[in-house]
Amino acid sequence: MLDKFGRNDLCWCGSGRKYKKCHSIMDEQIERYRLRGHEVPQRKLLKTKLQIEGIRESSKINIALLDFIGDYIIDGVSTEELDRLIYEKTKELGGIPADLHYEGYPKSSCISINDVVCHGIPSKDVFLRNGDIVNVDLSTIYNGFFSDSSRMFCVGSVSPEKQKLVDVAKECMELGIEQIKPWGFLGDVGQAVNDHAIKNGYSVVEEIGGHGIGLQFHEEPWVGYVTKQGTGMLLVPGLVFTVEPMVNMGKADIVTDTGDNWAVYTVDGKPSAQWEKTVLVTETGHEVLTY
Repeated sequence: MLDKFGRNDLCWCGSGRKYKKCHSIMDEQIERYRLRGHEVPQRKLLKTKLQIEGIRESSKINIALLDFIGDYIIDGVSTEELDRLIYEKTKELGGIPADLHYEGYPKSSCISINDVVCHGIPSKDVFLRNGDIVNVDLSTIYNGFFSDSSRMFCVGSVSPEKQKLVDVAKECMELGIEQIKPWGFLGDVGQAVNDHAIKNGYSVVEEIGGHGIGLQFHEEPWVGYVTKQGTGMLLVPGLVFTVEPMVNMGKADIVTDTGDNWAVYTVDGKPSAQWEKTVLVTETGHEVLTY
């Protein structure tokens, strides 16, 4: 249950306004959903206006980094070289790579090629080749605020099959984002994603999903993509999370590399594609913060 505030107390959000003029009506609506048995977000997950502005500023750097690195996604470049460029550009823009040293992760970016689903570690021994599809996943800290997004890139001329996978994966993400609105549910997002993937003959990874973000790299809620409409956490204005479904050309089964304990592969060796955006639930719908 949410902590109680007197109607004339200053609002918990830090706006400086009285509670009755700020969040009291929204809190009452959240409580009604909770009493009906729905999962509702803790107040600490709802970002204030100042926090949202901090995430926006961090997002500007993350977006600029993905714009920047696209020019270097070419046949013959090593993923280590791409990571070096990303690190140097991040520092130039005043940010900190959130990936670097996170739980022991050794690099500033995740670069995942073809059948690598996610968390591909950049290496001087891994080179991009014509026909590859590659996901570059970047996260940035700026003034203590976190941002996170990823994009797919095609190296040279890719097969029609790979191109379709890349395109459909993006459509899945966008269709999921379209479902984000206040008083909806996280399950609405997953239902839209999974339905579109299945319609195109693909599968969605179940074990790895999106996450809340902003004040920490990974916050609640966890965002799955094989969920059902009307289930999961209630979507409330101020909630910020990533939408990042991983869509496999073949089966949904995955395996983690036993050597580096990071890179995740498709079990059947078929390609996987992923796009990621960070989204804010607003009072009227949603806002994409990071892309």
